[in-house]
This record gives sequence, C-alpha cells and structure tokens, in this order.
Amino acid sequence: MAADTDIVPRALGPSDLAAMRDLLRMFGRAFDDMATYTQAQPDDAYLAGLLGRDTFIAVAAFEDDTVVGGLAAYVLPKFEQARSEVYLYDLAVAETHRRRGIATALIAELRRVAATRGAWVVFVQADYGDDPAVALYTGLGTREDVMHFDIRID
Repeated sequence: MAADTDIVPRALGPSDLAAMRDLLRMFGRAFDDMATYTQAQPDDAYLAGLLGRDTFIAVAAFEDDTVVGGLAAYVLPKFEQARSEVYLYDLAVAETHRRRGIATALIAELRRVAATRGAWVVFVQADYGDDPAVALYTGLGTREDVMHFDIRID
C-alpha cells in the first residue's frame, strides 16, 4: 500500500521537542498506556540530548502539524565488524490513520536514516497475536523466530 501523500515522515532532531512530546502522547494513545508515555516524561534537556545522539532515531509522521504516527529506534554499533544494526523499538500509527501506508513510510524513512549511520539491517520484534504488525514486518523482511528474555537488574 502506498503511503498517503498528505503524510510526511521526518526524522526528529534536538530542536523537535514539541513533536517528540506529541509522539509520546500518540504512543500512549495507540498502545493504551498513557501512564508510561506521559506521566514521567524526561525534561527538555534530556530529550534534546537523546534526539541529538547518533545512537537514537525518532521518526514522526505528520499530517499538517499533527503527529499521526511514529517510531523510536536504537542504533547498536557492532563489535565484530565496523557496522551497526538498528533496533526498531516502538512503532505506532494513530487509530484514525491506520491502513494508509504510514507505517511502511515510517520504516522507509528509518531505513534511509539507518543507512546514513552505517547500519546494515533493521530488526524488530512483534508479539504473537499482533497480526497487523506481523503482516507488516513479514512483507518487509525475513522472519526469525527467537526467544526473548527480560533479565531484571535488581
């Protein structure tokens, strides 16, 4: 599906604090988890620093000045070769804007930015039962079935 031509995906930089906060609110609504994405947001200095790092990528999809989708990703420099991988950590599109090619356009912009940062691949996880995400990622890449473990720090 081709992306809606009224939607413009754009990588965010340190001066895009308002857009980043809009992206966080959109994530909260899309994931039905406003508390995680809005109640303890970092201050402006932290967000500007994060958006200025070469190891973090935020891409927002705009319709006019409204954030209607976005993603957050991390650049992971590798040790075995002089290259990086990009982990697509969060991706969401506002419910009112789904099925319009926005997620695909966001990933295309991520791929463009990732290439400029020396990445050779973008990888992402999807939960069993999240059929729309599985379909999207299956159409864009190669599926690997792996196990995921959270190891507590305490």
